[in-house]
Amino acid sequence: MADGGNAILVRMRRREQTGVKGTVRKRRVDRPLAVLAGVFTLAQLALVRPVLGLGWDEVVYVSQVTSHTPAAFFSAPRSRGVSLLVAPVASWSSSVPLLRVYLALLSGLALYLALRCWRGLFPTRVLVVGGAFFATLWVTLFYGPQAMPNYWVAIGGLISVGCFLRAREERSAPAVLWGVAAGATLMALMRPVDAVYVTAPLLALALLRRHWRLLLALAAGLAAGAVPWVIEAYLGHGGLGQRLSEASRIQGGLGWQIAVDDQLRSLGGRALCRPCIGSMPHPVVTVWWFVLPVLAGLGLVVAARARRLGRTLIPLACAATAALPYLFMIGYAAPRFLQPAYALLAIPVADALWHLVKTPGGKWRPVAAALVALGLAGHLAVQIAVLERTVARNTENRRDWDRTAGELHRLGVRPPCLLTGHEAIPIGYYTGCSSGATAGHNENTTPGAILRTARRLPVAHLAPAGGTPPGYARTWPVHRISDLDVRVAPPAPTGTR
Repeated sequence: MADGGNAILVRMRRREQTGVKGTVRKRRVDRPLAVLAGVFTLAQLALVRPVLGLGWDEVVYVSQVTSHTPAAFFSAPRSRGVSLLVAPVASWSSSVPLLRVYLALLSGLALYLALRCWRGLFPTRVLVVGGAFFATLWVTLFYGPQAMPNYWVAIGGLISVGCFLRAREERSAPAVLWGVAAGATLMALMRPVDAVYVTAPLLALALLRRHWRLLLALAAGLAAGAVPWVIEAYLGHGGLGQRLSEASRIQGGLGWQIAVDDQLRSLGGRALCRPCIGSMPHPVVTVWWFVLPVLAGLGLVVAARARRLGRTLIPLACAATAALPYLFMIGYAAPRFLQPAYALLAIPVADALWHLVKTPGGKWRPVAAALVALGLAGHLAVQIAVLERTVARNTENRRDWDRTAGELHRLGVRPPCLLTGHEAIPIGYYTGCSSGATAGHNENTTPGAILRTARRLPVAHLAPAGGTPPGYARTWPVHRISDLDVRVAPPAPTGTR
């Protein structure tokens, strides 16, 4: 009995020691990741600044949950995930700075949690460098505090892929299965079709290797996130097939279309490149884009030599499928479209960079380390320069909308009211008006309905200066606001409203 009691005590002590060591190890991993997330949050607040007004797409998402402005038209490709994300603030406050601070804090926390999902798969230094690479891209800093979906698809991709890799190695850990499902749900809530592209390699591998629990977790996560989008398809778009067809039409028709050059043009800070014309940015702005696949290939070689190929090959495969539709299937570009691919490439690329600067034995390669440090410093400088220009341009554009809204108020166009024509959705939001379109991607009304509304409410049509107005607004008095011709419907005679 004494021996048995001693054995029990010994085992208990060993467990306690193992638990303490595990806790210390987790703290050593978590602390650098927490610092990185904190710096990322502060960088957003300092470089993008909370006073940046809402952009066009943000207006659409935020207006769905606000009480101070009418909801803008919600087209077929969009999903309600962003609206749910901003609802805790936007549903009761119209403060844009408050919304920006909330999203910056949330995006920093999300980056920390996503990188934690990779704990144990790569050394901490690799996770920190990979996270820093992704976090310091101008597109990540710019869209982190914005009400847009692509950053959150990237975070969901990191969570799902990291937990998927850990689940393959930790068969008895149910928590990572929940992580797989949670990441998939987040992606599908934000952009259901993108979620399918990101997880396609995971679904194929789980099916091929008969990892039924992983397959179920992925499928359940995707289904849970896509349910609102599918329900809305049947309620408002005539079915799932009709909604997908309509979404394809709005995006110019999905099919074989090479958009690689369009993505390159957008790297100079263009939020949307449609149509994507004009000269390419300076090579110093685009060089990192060509270095990225080379480093990813090197990371694959490093992983193969270290006999951990799956940890690198799987995220690279998911990055490739995430980028596929935006490089080869649409006829325009936006740099934010590739955020999920950049996030999944970041960790294998960081692994390759550490291989360049250190030998397998852990010794520094001084020349290589100096060159890599110089290259990363230059890359960071370029990203910040592009970010500053992008923020300045977008800030001015959104101030123009606000000034136009003030002039419309002076002309008597006050809520409740209706705007139609050029940039009616964002200017309508800033004015407090509904927005309407009789044609195009946001078609939601008819000329007859607009004229009937004009008998009850203030209505104005916006057009670029010198532009031809539609028939219903041709006789309305015209006013010049900045570079817009604004035609305001005359008040209906008393007794006809």
